[in-house]
Amino acid sequence: MLPIERRNEILSKLMLDGRVIVSDLSTLYDVTEETIRRDLDKLEKEGLAKKTYGGAVRNDNLNVDLPYTIRKQTNVDGKKYIAELIGKFIGDGENILLDSSTTALYTIKSIYNRSNMTIITNSIEMLMDAPLKSDWNFISTGGNFSQTSLSLTGSRAEDVISSYNADRAIISCKGIDMANGLTDTNDSNSNIKRAFVKSARTVIVGVDSTKFDRTSFVRFSDFSDIDVVVTDKDPGDEWKKFFDKRNIELYY
Repeated sequence: MLPIERRNEILSKLMLDGRVIVSDLSTLYDVTEETIRRDLDKLEKEGLAKKTYGGAVRNDNLNVDLPYTIRKQTNVDGKKYIAELIGKFIGDGENILLDSSTTALYTIKSIYNRSNMTIITNSIEMLMDAPLKSDWNFISTGGNFSQTSLSLTGSRAEDVISSYNADRAIISCKGIDMANGLTDTNDSNSNIKRAFVKSARTVIVGVDSTKFDRTSFVRFSDFSDIDVVVTDKDPGDEWKKFFDKRNIELYY
């Protein structure tokens, strides 16, 4: 196993379990404890982990953009549940903007029985895993390739998105807060989401319950631009009242 593959597996364990132990990882991968410590050093320098005595714990900093391969393995059941709910909003023949989130990828699978769909996306994996249906049209935004998020960003991608008038935009966020709105980790991702919001008649935000009352680095939208919020758990009465006052539909 290559070192990068081992580190990715360790990071995946961190995301799922919250902590790892050096001695356990040393036995699992049949390498020295010093090798594992170097792996954890690198993950800590990248802002993905926090070293502790004898191991490491997960870094829950919302300003850190986790690799797509890792995000894809976290809270899978919650994301599938959200995607199934979102799929109920989508009818045949619609033009849909989908971001590069893992929830968006599951949304595609939830609407596989729809016909005559047009999907506009900046997700590389979605384009590679596109359903082989003759009546579906996939449009790539083009742009700059991000290896971390397996997405396309930049001004070219934003221009392509802005040239369409879609029925719905389905987006995610790293944080959703009553005072700070919807936020993400960096300007590139946030600019893409802003373009999605501006180019759709209906904006649906798919966000798991852990993102509520949290704020990431860059604000890309306030609540006046949002029509529907879909999550995996009851966000509480305060959030229900907040959405109701702003005529935002909430589903969970």
